[in-house]
Amino acid sequence: MRHIPGIDVRTYVGREILPVAGELSGLRLSVFRDWPYLYEGDRAYEEDYLAAYAASPRSVCVVARDETGRAVGASTGMPLADEGEAFRRPFIEAGIAPGDVFYFGESVLLAPWRGRGIGHAFFDAREAHARASGPFRWTAFCSVRREPGDTRKPANYHRNDAFWIGRGYKPAIGLSCTLSWKETGADGATPHTLDFWMRELDQDPA
Repeated sequence: MRHIPGIDVRTYVGREILPVAGELSGLRLSVFRDWPYLYEGDRAYEEDYLAAYAASPRSVCVVARDETGRAVGASTGMPLADEGEAFRRPFIEAGIAPGDVFYFGESVLLAPWRGRGIGHAFFDAREAHARASGPFRWTAFCSVRREPGDTRKPANYHRNDAFWIGRGYKPAIGLSCTLSWKETGADGATPHTLDFWMRELDQDPA
């Protein structure tokens, strides 16, 4: 685990996630409210989402806390075989066995703490957990697709593509899923396309 001054990064596995579920939910609701997700929080969905992680014995949640003990960021992951059908189906249709993939959920980090290496710590911890948890060939995650000309995009927004590529990930061409959620200010949930990124787990980025 890389050292980050002023930050404590800890890993929770399986049912150990339950005591930190409230912190993770709060971070998700805060960070995902911003671009590009524009997620209008749904507490019922959050409870179901976190219950699925706690039910998977090989799931992982990595939490970063500041010197006061306050959670400022978190990231998750679980075997794709334990994920919902919406995530598994695209891999099955592409001929990739879900049992070969460890899926990374969110990485959420409050804005004042970005650019300090915490994102790398999240990937380090989840990749190490995947290696220790089974014979997974791939790690994967997805990001929401937005139209380039969407006027809601903040002028100072920067995509994470360069960071992900630096970690050894590449867009999985043709591999995507569809999830529905309510955007801020909308009347109801609408479908959103999310594109997958993947890398071979045995690669070790510098």
